[in-house]
Amino acid sequence: MDEHSSVRFAVTADLAEIAAIQAGCEAASQWAVEDYLRYDCRVAVCGSRVAGFLVTRQVAEGEREILNIGVAVEFRSRGVASALVREALRQSPGLCFLEVRESNHAAQRLYESLGFRPAGIRRNYYTGPDEAAIVMRIFS
Repeated sequence: MDEHSSVRFAVTADLAEIAAIQAGCEAASQWAVEDYLRYDCRVAVCGSRVAGFLVTRQVAEGEREILNIGVAVEFRSRGVASALVREALRQSPGLCFLEVRESNHAAQRLYESLGFRPAGIRRNYYTGPDEAAIVMRIFS
């Protein structure tokens, strides 16, 4: 991301772009984007476009979970996902968990570069295709 980019909370007007990004991310969970505004949903904005999104929720005091993340194809490898995760961790320090597909090595490397560490495996967690989830965590 560059100086013309920012991370902010998502608003209703962002949902169409979030839906398009989610549809283009085969590794992202395909959820109803209208539900994201019930949680902590942030978007990375580059110029006038939503480049990516991140959804988290508080599961206990001092503990969050990353529910979903996606970056538009044309904005990948520009630090968008890192910026989204860093901002969420900065705004809500404490323990944070996420699940990532066992085959998604690129995402695992990204999370490890941000300080997340493997904490366990959930067998048969994902469907389409069936796959285990690596549970990762960080204390920020």
